[in-house]
Amino acid sequence: MGWFWTSTANTTDRDEVASPRHDAEYNNDISMCPVMHNSSDDKEAHAQGLNPLNYLPRDLSPTKKQPGQKLDLTTNKTVSTIPRGSNEGKWEYPSAQQMYNAMLRKGKINQEETLQGDTVEAMVQIHNFLNESCWFEILRWEKPYTDVTHTEPKLLKFMGKPGILTPRARITHYLSYIFPSKFQRELPFDRHDWIVLRGNKDTKVRYVLDFYGGPDDSNGMPTFSVDVRPALDNLTNVKDRFNHFTSSILSKLSSEK
Repeated sequence: MGWFWTSTANTTDRDEVASPRHDAEYNNDISMCPVMHNSSDDKEAHAQGLNPLNYLPRDLSPTKKQPGQKLDLTTNKTVSTIPRGSNEGKWEYPSAQQMYNAMLRKGKINQEETLQGDTVEAMVQIHNFLNESCWFEILRWEKPYTDVTHTEPKLLKFMGKPGILTPRARITHYLSYIFPSKFQRELPFDRHDWIVLRGNKDTKVRYVLDFYGGPDDSNGMPTFSVDVRPALDNLTNVKDRFNHFTSSILSKLSSEK
């Protein structure tokens, strides 16, 4: 989740969202996200030939097929609605070919596997849909500041941390054994940290995103939920989290009257 390319190839609430339709061979395995999750330092990323903004190899071509590749994949990239923090323009989502190249490079798939072209296309659509949903949630958190500064937030960079549970995810998991009807026992299948620029380039806010799988909808299609919130890095984020929590409770009490 959360993977983008720059515009040039070389360079909490648990809000439930339903995915677009996708091929059954995908098996709901969103863990195939090709972000290079193990790099957490910009210098290390540079040393490994990765783009420090998205921790992906700089040489992943959006059009080049793999040797012996039989799949015919699209090479068109989709422009997201998410403004880039490093310069002008918006982040781009990868083409299906670019995603396939990334998954092969990361070892998430191999060319001997049975994989249909429309499966890869569907995977791109699902990731794009989820990322747009995540950004929408961030805009909701940022709205009080945007109303004051009249400057839209921008996404500077992001990193994947699927093996590192957030305190909230861990606590929720433990509480599910005590209050199974109130808390979800399933752990998130992925986690990302997004660095957002607020108002101007001097204010960086780290957002934490936990991705959960949900039950199939009435049409048999999988659903997902994403827990998006600012990290507890400073007093401002603590205040925002507290205000968000209390306003949700007050809103619920008001609706029950």
